[in-house]
Amino acid sequence: MAPAPSLPDPAGPLLEEILVPLLQDYAESFDRGLLLLDHCPETVLSLADQHQLRVRLDEARRSLAAARALRAAAPSPMGLAMETITPWHRLLVEVWSLSARLRAVGIRP
Repeated sequence: MAPAPSLPDPAGPLLEEILVPLLQDYAESFDRGLLLLDHCPETVLSLADQHQLRVRLDEARRSLAAARALRAAAPSPMGLAMETITPWHRLLVEVWSLSARLRAVGIRP
């Protein structure tokens, strides 16, 4: 008796529909964070903290690019572990906070 043909994973399209835009949002937020840092005075964030945030944003951008490349190379849709996404989300919140702090002092890059 031949094995039953495998059916496509119904979660695949849903995963792509949710994850692809989410990863794009992270990429745009990380880019925005770097732009904000380019316009950030020391009175809003110290130079040391700006440097540290810039390093973490660059690292997150590289990690995100690697995750996207792995997903693109995978033979079937794949998700990302929460351990991967959680630091990105925290960084995104930091970017939002920096943006709010800059707006509060009248800087809108």
